[in-house]
Parts: sequence; structure tokens; C-alpha cells
Amino acid sequence: MPDDFAGKTIVVTGASSGIGRAAAIMLGARGAHVLLAARDGPALEAVAGTIRAGGGRADVQITDVGKREDTEALFARADALWDGVVDGVFANAGASGVVAPLWEYPLDAFEDVLSVNLRSVFWAMRLVMPGMVARGRGAFVATASLAAERGLPDTVGYNVSKHGVMGLVRTAAIEAAPHGVRVNAVIPGLIETRMLNNLADLFSGGDVPAAMTMLGKMAPQGRVGTPEEAAAAAVFLLSDAATYINGQAVAVDGGILAGIGGRH
Repeated sequence: MPDDFAGKTIVVTGASSGIGRAAAIMLGARGAHVLLAARDGPALEAVAGTIRAGGGRADVQITDVGKREDTEALFARADALWDGVVDGVFANAGASGVVAPLWEYPLDAFEDVLSVNLRSVFWAMRLVMPGMVARGRGAFVATASLAAERGLPDTVGYNVSKHGVMGLVRTAAIEAAPHGVRVNAVIPGLIETRMLNNLADLFSGGDVPAAMTMLGKMAPQGRVGTPEEAAAAAVFLLSDAATYINGQAVAVDGGILAGIGGRH
């Protein structure tokens, strides 16, 4: 529905590209006032321009969510913009970390990916949920991953961080539910984002299209997904159409988690 977020205020992290960008544009088109956060200022301004060109409202905050002070500044900006009323958060920013077996995984890389993927979500919840609880309403959606449900070799930092995100989501959902606040997650599968393109490039030696085709065969639907397909699930979970959905992980994965093995 075109105006189902009219008057709502939503913070989107990782909004400069991929799933976050797609979600921000959808939210803006449906009436939300969106605060866009990411490290890439020019890319954020481009997304904000797209939203404004469609008649929506968007503001920009350059943010490295892996730094607590940046996350605190982001929500201070949201409070200043909206008189302390944040209706929803899409905590989408993420980092893949390095590729290495656990016993060779660099300690600093492990800490960095935990800060971006996990600690940032905890910080955001602590900052925004007191206001939501006091008002008796609000929705928080985090981006998890297939790595939140399965073990993935050579990605221990990413794997642990995304398992942790689901622990946060489920705990916060139980604690916040009596106060009218919902907490859920989306689990993107193999979605055509910059992160997946980088991995495809790494493992294919530069033949990204061939690698994408190969990755797509892992899904029963036989293809990789689009950012818009994953974003639509996040937007739904933030909406009033999902008022009885809480503590859930909605997989947008072409059926990967439904079984063992892919389509051949």
C-alpha cells in the first residue's frame, strides 16, 4: 500500500547500497520519513535524492556502526529529528570479515566483524528500545544471514556474529513483546549485493557472472535473489501488516534452508 508508513519514522543502517538501499527507497515511497546511515556519504545522498524525487522524506547520517560513538550519534540525530520518536529500525549494516580457517583467523578481524554485525545491533537496541517500550509501540528488524542458521567454513567471524544476531532478536522479542514492541530478522540467502559480488570475485578469479550462476544453483529456485526481494521482507516486518509476528527469522533464500543440497 502506497501510504502505509505515512507519518512513521524509520532508521535504516547500511542504506547506501544493496538491501538497505532498496528498503530505504521502499519505505520512503510508502510514506516513511527515513534516516539513512552508512559510511559512504555520497552514496547515501544519492539514495536520499531518489527518495525525495519520489516525494518522500529522507535525511542522511554518515555512520560507521562498528564504532559505538557513531551508533550513539546516529540515534541522537534521530531523536533530534523526530522529537525522540523512532517508530522502526532496520539494522542492516554488515561486514563479511576475512576468509580463513578458525585457527588462522586474525584476532583484530574477528573483533571488527563482531562490532559491525553484532555489537552494533545490541547498541542500537539499547538506544532505541526504551523509547519504544515507553510509548508501547515500535518495530525492530535486523539482518541475519544463512550463516545464522548454518555453519559456514572459513568465515568464523561472520558466522558467530550472525548467530549472535539471532540470539539478540529472540531475547529482545520476548522481553519487549509485553510492551507492544516487535523484534524480528530477515535472513537473506544468496542476494546480488556488493558483498556477494566480492565473494564471487574472490572465489572465481574474476569471472563474477559465472560464479553468480553457480551460486544460484544452490537455491532450489535456481537463481540468486535481488536486493528488492530481501528488502520487501524487512519492510513487511516493519509494517502494521506484521503486528502479530515477533521473534521470527524470515528467510528470503529461494528455498535453501528448506532442505539439503540445491537444484542440479
